[in-house]
Amino acid sequence: MNEKLFAELISQIKVGKQLPDAIYIHKDAFSALPSILVQFIPAVAKAVNLEDEKWNLVKLFKKEFRLSLLHYPDFYSDSYPALSQSLNVNLSKLSHKITSYSESDNPPILHRKETMILPNSEYYEHFAALTKEGESAGLYENSRLIGFKRSWEKLIASHGYELIEGRLIRGSAIVRTKEPGIDRHKTALVRHELSSPMKSLAKNGYLEGSYSIFDYGCGRGDDLRELEAHGLDALGWDPNFQPDNDKVTSDIVNLGFVLNVIEDQDERLEALLDAWALANKLLVVSVMLANENYISQFRPYKDGVITSRNTFQKYYAQSEIKSYIERHLHEDAITVAPGVFYIFKDKIEEQKYLQNKYKRHYKWQRLTSPEPVGEKDKAKLIISQNQELFDSFWNVCLELGRVPANDEFDGSDKVRGLIGSHKKVFGLLQEMFETKEFEVAEKSRKEDLLLYLSMGLFEKKKPYTQQPKSLKRDITALFYDYKTAISLAAELLFSISDKSLIKKLCSQAHSTLPASLLNEGHSLIFHRDYINDLPLLLRVYVGAALQMYGELDEEIDLIKIHITSGKLTLTAYDDFEKSVPFMAERIKIKMAEQDIDFFDYINEHRRPPLLNKHLFLASEHPQYKKQKSFDKRLSKLLGIDNQREVTVHRQNFDEQLNAAGKHIVGYRITSL
Repeated sequence: MNEKLFAELISQIKVGKQLPDAIYIHKDAFSALPSILVQFIPAVAKAVNLEDEKWNLVKLFKKEFRLSLLHYPDFYSDSYPALSQSLNVNLSKLSHKITSYSESDNPPILHRKETMILPNSEYYEHFAALTKEGESAGLYENSRLIGFKRSWEKLIASHGYELIEGRLIRGSAIVRTKEPGIDRHKTALVRHELSSPMKSLAKNGYLEGSYSIFDYGCGRGDDLRELEAHGLDALGWDPNFQPDNDKVTSDIVNLGFVLNVIEDQDERLEALLDAWALANKLLVVSVMLANENYISQFRPYKDGVITSRNTFQKYYAQSEIKSYIERHLHEDAITVAPGVFYIFKDKIEEQKYLQNKYKRHYKWQRLTSPEPVGEKDKAKLIISQNQELFDSFWNVCLELGRVPANDEFDGSDKVRGLIGSHKKVFGLLQEMFETKEFEVAEKSRKEDLLLYLSMGLFEKKKPYTQQPKSLKRDITALFYDYKTAISLAAELLFSISDKSLIKKLCSQAHSTLPASLLNEGHSLIFHRDYINDLPLLLRVYVGAALQMYGELDEEIDLIKIHITSGKLTLTAYDDFEKSVPFMAERIKIKMAEQDIDFFDYINEHRRPPLLNKHLFLASEHPQYKKQKSFDKRLSKLLGIDNQREVTVHRQNFDEQLNAAGKHIVGYRITSL
């Protein structure tokens, strides 16, 4: 069996639960598979020493040479059976990995079981009836919400049903009470991917192997298993699940979702101080955030609440937890994401992080590929004959916005041996090639440094007496001295309160960004991909707001700069690639009040549509023409202007479509 034959055989399968990337099929339906696969799949199970009774479903991947052998012990007896174990086999790499969910309180579950067996099965009609029951209750409208046990149960309850003996029954109000004897161990949830603070560490390059990591309050150890699998130096301790482990000092200590589950305030503070004492370079603190409306649904207890799982939760506001950390550690807490903060003990490391945070990264073109102009003396011929080496040198110059020091270019010895000093090589390259790329690079690096310094001033950080070598070199090359750089940064920061200047720059940005929407005198809206294309002062404006929120994650789609009110709004949509995405979350950052409002649109039927989406796509975007044409037809149907921001309530949007007898399929508006 090779990859080509495997893909060919998979394409022939017409049975099973067909997804875009995979097919799920029960053993009992194997008779409908190509005979080669009928023999091959059990042979794979045998090869990885998986007993026959330890799997009953197979997941066949359509685009990869891979399959998973799945064990659902209650496939026939449970309406929505839970996954007990998954064995994933990578046939390309000849490797496999087992994941057990037997101890999980939130395992993956199955739906639409009739698709995984054959129509002649005695269970087919019963399974089909279960699916129809769920569809009638409106439970399958968003497949993203139904994959795991708890989210499925929550969805059932939110639609007014209860699951009784495997069937959906319309529920009546039942009052259940439970006295708090706090089940603290239940707060350690089972995860199947890295936690959000660990993801932030990975994103910022802290999980590449150079740092030791200690997970303080590691729970069941899901993060640790993943880190260890990648060969990282990672250890952990937990009072409930791993109490016998030692607490050890490490470069990075993660205090992930620990403070919010400790009901005793003295013990909570002790955990923070203990974790800080163990950190050599960096402490990561993360907690659960929530607003008063959400908290009010639970029973109050001490300074928090008792949840439905009989656990304690202290839900924080963003500013509240930041203040708590800084008050007790006497250090600046850097907001990385909602509820996630970095506190650096190593201040050089802190400066490196902040510089990288505000630095744009370009994919520079191969600038030495054009033919040289002018006379080709000996040095220039050497450069032409060693193109790859000098390409690399030039790209480092562009990345730094200045001539690199000897220790900043890996091929320094070769370059100096062939030509001479870096400065001499740089001069020859500028003479040989007609390009203004370096001027652009120098300007960009200067702006990035001013942004970094401005954000330090915004956070009222004290000037550092020690600085990384690279920063000292940058400041000397681009600003002459630190005092000049700070003065320029301060002037820049003070300018974000100048409404007339912000208005002028928003108009300028609207004319230069690949795509944006300008509400004259009110706001500028653009896609997050274009944030680094903004004029420097607007980057400072956005950066100041994000100091409170944290780093932009991939879920955020659009950014709105409020010109006169000192606010920034971030919006996330259910699927921005759709012709009409619906708003899933809105975050309003109020800089003057130092506060953040979070608005979640959990109920899909109340999510506002994003109309005129083409205004946020660049003209060269592959979907731009299709989107613009669609928006023109839809705006005509709705009676709206297709060149401006239009806010429509979801109910009104649906009613207008229904009144016209239309519905949306992809980029088409068709009759019902």
